[in-house]
Amino acid sequence: MSDASDERAGDEQGAAGPADADEDAPTEEISTEQLRQQVEEKYDFEEFGPDDMAEMSADEWEAAFDPDTWITGEELLDRVEADLKYRVVIRDVFARVERLADGRVLAYSDEGYATVHPDGTVEGHGTVLRDVKPVVALCSMEEYDVPEMPEGEILPQPTEVPEGSGELGNIVMQVIAGVQVLAGLGLLLSWLLFAIGVLQPPTNSVGQDANLTLMVLAGLAFLAVGILLFGVVANARLSDKFRAEEYRNRLRAIGLESGERPDFLPIEDDEWVGDEPNRLETGTETADE
Repeated sequence: MSDASDERAGDEQGAAGPADADEDAPTEEISTEQLRQQVEEKYDFEEFGPDDMAEMSADEWEAAFDPDTWITGEELLDRVEADLKYRVVIRDVFARVERLADGRVLAYSDEGYATVHPDGTVEGHGTVLRDVKPVVALCSMEEYDVPEMPEGEILPQPTEVPEGSGELGNIVMQVIAGVQVLAGLGLLLSWLLFAIGVLQPPTNSVGQDANLTLMVLAGLAFLAVGILLFGVVANARLSDKFRAEEYRNRLRAIGLESGERPDFLPIEDDEWVGDEPNRLETGTETADE
């Protein structure tokens, strides 16, 4: 009697087992879908960057990116090259982008480098590696629209970098500052003429001393505003000049002017496309000198 009961209990448990498993499977699938929905709401993949990538947890990464749908191989390298060059053109990334003889994408600056392999592996160090990793992640997704490949040289020659931009705005600011200074000097000059008696106020004027005091204060205020605006324009021009010179030095450091490459790049002679150019013996310092 007990044996029969045990067999019936085992059959019931066996029958209940698959049902429980079926009930658990949808629960896990729904949980993954919910997590994927939360990731899509939390992150803007059109503006996905290194900070977002560092913030994502391992579970969020697996939920957002399905390994079975990743783009790899030559297509991935072409997409990464086009996207990186576009970001360099719009000044979102500073790097020189090249294709090696084996098809890998190499991006390097005066502060580091990154190499992208056909399977999506990224190697390197420095700020370039930080910028390239999210680009590779985006380009491996079919949903991501890669911009068109820019034509020609994407980085300017150091001699082609202008001193600054926004000259029209600086001119307008200077005109406004000049008007303010002239107005302030006019008011102060008028006060001085009244004070020494060259100009006489109307005979029926009331509160003459108060009016003269306000004239002095207004003149000083106009003068101060004008000088401040001139200072803003001078600071802007000086900042533009320093930024332009720093940008030229960085371009020289990656060989845009000399045709040389930094010596820290771990690329063998036979891996370059065409003849290998000379190396910068001491990297940025040599280029800057």
